[in-house]
Amino acid sequence: MSTALPDPACALPDPACALPDPACEVAHGSRAPLVERRTLVAVFTSPVASHLLHFARDLGYVTVLVDPDEARLGDGVRHADRFAAGLGPSIVDPATDIVVTDHDRPELGGMLREALGLPARWIGVMGNPRHSAPHLAALRQLGVTESEIARVHRPIGLNIGSHTPAEIAVATLAGLIADRNGRPGGFSW
Repeated sequence: MSTALPDPACALPDPACALPDPACEVAHGSRAPLVERRTLVAVFTSPVASHLLHFARDLGYVTVLVDPDEARLGDGVRHADRFAAGLGPSIVDPATDIVVTDHDRPELGGMLREALGLPARWIGVMGNPRHSAPHLAALRQLGVTESEIARVHRPIGLNIGSHTPAEIAVATLAGLIADRNGRPGGFSW
């Protein structure tokens, strides 16, 4: 059994405040992280949803997979703490982030309209910014106001050049964490 030696840089006080660095203490396990309760809802079963739910659990989210078509359920269910056929107040509260993982599903507009009627902290739809945003037409057709449509984020996640479902999930979660912490994301400090 090896014993990790403390990082000498972390043992030194921050010259600006003469106190140990709390982030360093969390990284070394000498302080518990302060993470508020949060929920991640992945709407629609997809390869990205599976990775998103899996990684979100490790990040401390309560995970929910929402898909109105139970016949489409796949690997994502095993990574979700809960499954539902639709959104509602028993799932979504002000600490909930909603990520729609398939912008081609016919239920897109209806699911987003449901989401916009709930107190979610954040709502986003995956999609390439160089392609049309089908959620806009779907929501307008349902009579959703422009101010409500503006609450839906697209594109989502950090621009890391994602090419795989796992990379898309990592970029999305990193973007959500940055947003929760009031940070721009990326390498700008």
